[in-house]
Amino acid sequence: MPNLTLITTLYTLDPVLVCITRLSPSRVIVITEDGAVDKKAQAERILETTFGKVIEIQKLITSLYDPVMVAQDVADIIEQEHDMGNQVILNVSGGRKPQAFGSLFGAYARSEMVKKVVYVKEEDNAMIEFPILGFNISPTKKAILEHIKQGEKAVSKIAVKVDISRGMAYNHIRELKEMGYISDEDGFDITDSGRLAVI
Repeated sequence: MPNLTLITTLYTLDPVLVCITRLSPSRVIVITEDGAVDKKAQAERILETTFGKVIEIQKLITSLYDPVMVAQDVADIIEQEHDMGNQVILNVSGGRKPQAFGSLFGAYARSEMVKKVVYVKEEDNAMIEFPILGFNISPTKKAILEHIKQGEKAVSKIAVKVDISRGMAYNHIRELKEMGYISDEDGFDITDSGRLAVI
């Protein structure tokens, strides 16, 4: 039976305790940042001293305010846990909104590697499951976004790099604009949504 890893945002301890007691993970990865505020740092210390001898507690240091960076860091850790054969559950109950949203987007970027995404309601400690969504873009669209992210703006060059016709490249770019992954200011540029989609 695979081990269960709980990846969790944290501000107050209660939602994390609910997840630990109900899900029985073998590892907990706390999403945090350098210089966490006193309340969060205190919750991290209590978690470590309370459960550190029976559950492996790890920290994932990431950004506090950049959801794209958080999403990339969470997607990377989900991949690592999956590669080790562990099941992954993500708890997005606490923390600042950019960290919670970034964590959720990281789970969406690796949706096939996540067992559950949960949220613990503050009012009654009820655990609810969020749907595990994905960005649902084709490998071709993803490759186009990656080239645009790297600064390529010439459709003819994108077509060559992705090995499609120029007409197909225009169609994909039009669809990516409609999806909100590319803006058409100054030609076109990748949006934050597009950066999330290529994680």
